[in-house]
Amino acid sequence: MLFHNLSPRLKRFTWLLSTILLVGPGLSCQKEAATPVVQEPGTAAGASTSRLLGSTLVGEFTPQQLATHVSSIPFAAALIRYPIRVYRLTYATKTPAGQTVTASGALLVPTVPAGQQLPLLSYQHGTISPTDEVKAPSYYGSGSEIYSAVSVLASTGYIVSAPDYLGYGASKTQPHPYEHAESLASTSLDMLRAAKEFCQQQQTPLNAKTFLLGYSEGGFATLALHRLMETTAANEFTVTASAPGAGAYHKSAFATYIMNATQPLNFLSSYVWVLDTYNRVYGLNRPASFFFNEPYATQLAANPLSPVPALPAELFTPGLRAAVLGSTDPALTKTFVANDIYDWKPRAPLALFHGTADDYVPFFNSQDAYNAMRARGATQVELHPIQGGNHFTAAPTYTLEAFAFISQYY
Repeated sequence: MLFHNLSPRLKRFTWLLSTILLVGPGLSCQKEAATPVVQEPGTAAGASTSRLLGSTLVGEFTPQQLATHVSSIPFAAALIRYPIRVYRLTYATKTPAGQTVTASGALLVPTVPAGQQLPLLSYQHGTISPTDEVKAPSYYGSGSEIYSAVSVLASTGYIVSAPDYLGYGASKTQPHPYEHAESLASTSLDMLRAAKEFCQQQQTPLNAKTFLLGYSEGGFATLALHRLMETTAANEFTVTASAPGAGAYHKSAFATYIMNATQPLNFLSSYVWVLDTYNRVYGLNRPASFFFNEPYATQLAANPLSPVPALPAELFTPGLRAAVLGSTDPALTKTFVANDIYDWKPRAPLALFHGTADDYVPFFNSQDAYNAMRARGATQVELHPIQGGNHFTAAPTYTLEAFAFISQYY
């Protein structure tokens, strides 16, 4: 494992990050009052393609203050190297339907000696319930991933771009396109563009490196972003290294797995969200009764967050299961295939992390991606099985080894 080859300081840091994920954020500290940064829409160089619309300083945090975010964790004060500034950026992006909207995200900028160039790191967050919207990065709330582990990461010398995605923050009136590869990627890329503009305007020197991290929905978004950056934005950004974790990259195989399953699946409420997204985004416009048996069809039509059974045969209609398993509904099949992001050839180093006992997103998603990419001649793709880890217990190990992986290329 890469972890065993790290310096003592890096070992302590990665241990800290994994512990934060297990324990959660520490005591909150006082933020400075939000202070507007002088920034007007369209003032960047190349205003015709500008994404950045505005920015607000959420707070400035000294190493001592950052340590209070993880105050119950040993070594925090020693590991946090630089003060950071946290900004809320707003920027222009597009919905799946092509409508231009204002989105938001957090930008974490370490305060380093003058002239020191830093890399960008795009961090794609995991699933956030529609009822827990304040955990989106731009709120910088004490219950969020950004507040604790990612802030420590930024303090070591990464400028972290953390998109809220559509449906959260400034775009919270939009439905979140859950597990929709194209819009997760494009929204994250537009946030990176806005981050780059902001750094240029603030005279914060960037080097040419860009790193990508994310787990679960964030892993899916990370791999989709990596593909988009290499295929359409290589003249803007160089992906230096990417380390997605536990993403559902092979959507068509995942659909078949679910409809074939005879054992209880504890993630079906999330899969209802996936089906609802694809039904809307791809214009299928099927009624709930097409997907779900009663009484769940009526319940979910009224409240998509209502409880559902764990057995697929109890929740999903025989017609849906037959259509998925037999590929007899071309329009429906096309929605899954459109979100298959496992079969392409990345150029940058890529490490796929996944728990072998993942009971939410099965391990075959990463195995299939690794096999397909290697078959296409991708020589810098690695598969990192987390032996015995499920979707939740594997997360700390992912944090350890993903950070170790990207650190090789810092």
